[in-house]
Formats: sequence, structure tokens, C-alpha cells
Amino acid sequence: MCGIVGVTGRQDAVEVLLHGLEKLEYRGYDSAGIYVNDLQGQDYLIKEQGKIAKLREKITSDVHGDAGIGHTRWATHGVPSEDNAHPHVSENGRFYLVHNGVIGNFAQLKAEYLSDVNFVSATDTEVIVQLVAYFAEKEGLDTLAAFKKVLSVVDHSSSYAFVLMDKTQPNTLFVAKNKSPLLVGVGPEFNVVCSDAMAVLNITHDFIELTDGDVVVITPQEVAIQDKNGEAVTRKHFTVDIDASASEKGAYEHYMLKEIDEQPAVMRALQQVYLNADGTVEIDDEMLTAIKNSERIYVVAAGTSYHAGLVGRELFEKIAQVPTEVHVASEFAYNPPLLAEKPFFIFLSQSGETADSREVLKRVNEWNYPSLTITNVPNSTLSREASYTMLLHAGPEIAVASTKAYTAQVAVEAILAKAIGQMKGLQKAIEFDLKKELTLVANAMQIMVDEKYNMEMLADEYLKTTRNAFYIGRGIDYDVAIEAALKLKEISYIQTEGFASGELKHGTIALIEEGTPVIAIITNELTAAHTRSNVQEVIARGANVIRIVMDSLSQDQDQIVIPEVHPLLTPLVSIIPAQLLAYYASKNRGYDVDKPRNLAKSVTVE
Repeated sequence: MCGIVGVTGRQDAVEVLLHGLEKLEYRGYDSAGIYVNDLQGQDYLIKEQGKIAKLREKITSDVHGDAGIGHTRWATHGVPSEDNAHPHVSENGRFYLVHNGVIGNFAQLKAEYLSDVNFVSATDTEVIVQLVAYFAEKEGLDTLAAFKKVLSVVDHSSSYAFVLMDKTQPNTLFVAKNKSPLLVGVGPEFNVVCSDAMAVLNITHDFIELTDGDVVVITPQEVAIQDKNGEAVTRKHFTVDIDASASEKGAYEHYMLKEIDEQPAVMRALQQVYLNADGTVEIDDEMLTAIKNSERIYVVAAGTSYHAGLVGRELFEKIAQVPTEVHVASEFAYNPPLLAEKPFFIFLSQSGETADSREVLKRVNEWNYPSLTITNVPNSTLSREASYTMLLHAGPEIAVASTKAYTAQVAVEAILAKAIGQMKGLQKAIEFDLKKELTLVANAMQIMVDEKYNMEMLADEYLKTTRNAFYIGRGIDYDVAIEAALKLKEISYIQTEGFASGELKHGTIALIEEGTPVIAIITNELTAAHTRSNVQEVIARGANVIRIVMDSLSQDQDQIVIPEVHPLLTPLVSIIPAQLLAYYASKNRGYDVDKPRNLAKSVTVE
């Protein structure tokens, strides 16, 4: 969601901040701003509602500095506006603050301490920076002590990543973290802080992870960390081994189209990482033993990752023969089900920072149950705090609408299911030639991504002006229908729902009227005839139907025919035309494909 960049020790601080904010645009935001100080008595605060490009235009050539902080805001408290944009400044003009997260007791703090302060914004963040000034002035505390005093009165359930600057100590960044992600980047004679490594990969690949409760003082020469107990700690650096150019669009008009096209390569990369030459799976035996000894798998996720978990359930139950439940993270966190005596938890998250999932993981760790995070981001919070990690190896995913992370999650679940079954000695798992099957999937994906012209024409004919649409399917096709519907609704703003096709006549068919688009997914031989019968039912009521059908089940009137792959891996291929239909529907309607309104890439607040 919101993005943070801070730097000290770079004469080009303005450009470091702007470049970093541009790299964080994909996370979703509605306003942005920077504060910089030249260490010689000059400082500048510039904020703007809307795109980073508008902020860049507003910054004149005389704005310069050696240290500064920048922020992209996604509105929680207060409407999108310049006043509500970060950085926020204390009434006395001394302190500047950027913040990701939500302060639960900001109203109480404002009433208790700050009744005499004239507030500029409607945000919870301004309360924090005014409190720092209050404790510094009223109690005579130095900046670090005032900052820590504020942290002590903030509700412990609050989420925050704070970066504070004091214009009387302009080369120093004061940092604190709880729940919201934050990294320190290390360079020669400079240091940076960011909410996502992507922001500063152009100047450093070396980072220090921060944990909840950390308070950090950063100067160009030093990173001084205190843990939640106030003890000085030293943490090792880790390297983010991602080429900064991997996050560029290149010749593509949009990141989403680039990422759709990258999916065949992701399938091949996963084979190289996890599969031996003979097709056996090579992953952590300790983790596999923990899963083998469990009675039930609980998959916890949100959004697209939740939909990948639905497919994973089919894989775990049919290949590994492990009973599996899939739960929405935000529901599980505060309303957990009755658990098996020996559960194993799997967390799916593209970013590894999903706040709802992390809330569940904290409880799982308190219960002392084993867990696995499947994520695209090494050293992310969910990765660090789970018992085990499997990486997606999908490369940076910038578009808000997830595509290659979804298919990578499904593929990793298939790999894990085979490994569990392999360890259990299940014949079905041993005979499941995943190396061959993923090769077929990669080839089939390539065929589908090359069908762009057909998808664009179908999107133009069926989806350009409609207000609603439906995806239908049965079994594993129903799982895909739910994800396909999310793709269409989130970037084209077409009200789209995914339904089990057999449920249509139990209520949903009342919504079908003349011209309503219905997209049917048919890849299962057992249920193909039933789904085709449901297609006829909606056609009889005026629906315009697109059919996505497996080659062996296809008929002359089917518009999209996908190549033959293993029945349990069809979601990896049937989702591709759905992604492309969503892409072209959004593009044809003139919307911002990569940055749909009101959405964020990484949801770091509950």
C-alpha cells in the first residue's frame, strides 16, 4: 500500500527519493511528497495529490539536499489531498514524519496531549509528529527519547513504519517498525530506509531486516538498532539478488502484459529450482516430515493467493492425500475454526507482507504449530516468521493485478504435493511426472499468450460496454472462475462474479438478461456436459457466452481452446485467456491497467 523511502549521505537525495517513489508506484497510492535538507540550513517540503509525475513537475531545480524522506500515500484517515499527504510536519516546523500503517488510538492521543495544536490534516500520522514535538518541548527530551516516548503511548495493536527527521539533526533518520514492513539499505558513506527493496536497488543490494519493536537511528556512517527491549543489537546484512532492470517494462505498454507473457518462463524456472533431472522433487525433508506427520493442512491467504489456495487444496488432497482447508486470512485471524490436533499451516502471499496473513501467523506461532510461507519475496516478514519458506522465483511483479505470482503459487503447490506424496510412497504421486507435465504447461501457456489478437477481439466484442459479467465452472474450473472474475473486476471495474455453474439455477440465473457476458470454463471431462447444459440455460435467457475449453472437449462454437495438459494442472493454462480478457477489457475502456483505482499491491494494514 503506502510506500516509504528515506536517505542520508547522498547529495542527490531528491533524485533518490523520487526514483524510489516511482518504483513504489505499483503498490497503489493517491498522493506523494518529499522532505529534503541540504545540511546547511536549507530544507524543502513538497507534496502533491495524484501521480509521482505531478510531484516531480512541482519540484524546481533549486530543491536539493543530502538527506530526506519520501512517501506515497494510500488514504486511510482523511481523503486524498495535499494536506493529508506525507511527510507531515510538527506545528513548530522542527519535525517531519512519514508513516505506513494505522494508529489505533490516535484520537485519544490527540485529545489527551494535543488539544492546543492546530492540525493541518485529518490523518493519524500528523498526531504522531505533533506528539514528538510535544514531548521534546514539554518534557525537554532529545529527539530519540521523545520518539521512544511516543512509541510507548501508541496502542500496541497499531501498525506502523515510521521515519522521522529533525531539522536540528538533518543527517539523521529516526526509524521504528511494528507490523508494517521496513528495510534498511546499506551503502558506502550513505544509508537508506525503504518499505520495499525495489525502491533502492539502483543504489544498493545490501539490506538489514528490521523486526517488530525495533527503533533505529541512521546516519550516513552508522545504523544503530535497538530491539523492543531497548537493547542494542547487530543484525547481519542480506543481499537482494534482483536485477533492478527486471522491474522495467521494456517494450511493453503495461507491466501486466509483460508479466502475463513471463509465465511460461516462470514454469521453466521452477522446474530448475525444485525438480531433479529424474523428475523427483528436491525440497526440505524436515518440512516434508512435518507435513507428513500432520493430520490436516490449513492454507491461509487473501485475494488472488486465496484463489491459488483453492487449487492447492485439489492438489494436496488428490496427489498427496492430505485433507486440506483453505481460509481467508482476515476471517481466520479473528474467527479461527476448530483445528485438527496436528495441523500444518501454509501461507500464500506474493509480497510476504500481507497484514491479515501475518496476524494469523502470529497466532500459529503462539500455538507452536509448524508453518510454511510460499512467497515471491525472500526475507519478507511472512518468510522470516514461518517455520519454512518456498520461493516462487517469479521475478518482480509490479502490476497490481497478480498474474505470474498466481500461476507460480499453483505450480509450487503442485511441486509440494508431489513431494509429500513421494515421501509417503503414494504410487499416484510417484507416477505424477511433474517435470514432463510442467513442460507441457509452459508450452501450452506460450500458445495462449500468443493468442493476444483473439483475446483482444473477444474483449472488444463482449466486454467493452457491459456493466456485469459472470464466470462459471465446476470443480477445479470453479476455482479458476473465482480468480478470473477477480481479474476482470479489479482492473476493468466490470461487476464480475465467479459461480459454480450448477448453482446458477439456485438463484444467480435471475441476474442473467439480454447481452450479459457469461464466460464458461470447461476442462474436466466428468463435468463438461453438465457445464455445457448450464451454458444453454444462460443462452436461453439472452446471455452472450465465451467458452474456454480443453482441446479434447472442444466443439466448433468454442471461441478459446486451450492445449491438453494434466487435469490437475489445467488452472495454470485456463487462467491465461482470463488474464488477457481482463487486460484488454481494461485497456479498451481506457483505464490504468497496472494501477486500478482504490487498490494496492501489498496490503500491509488489516
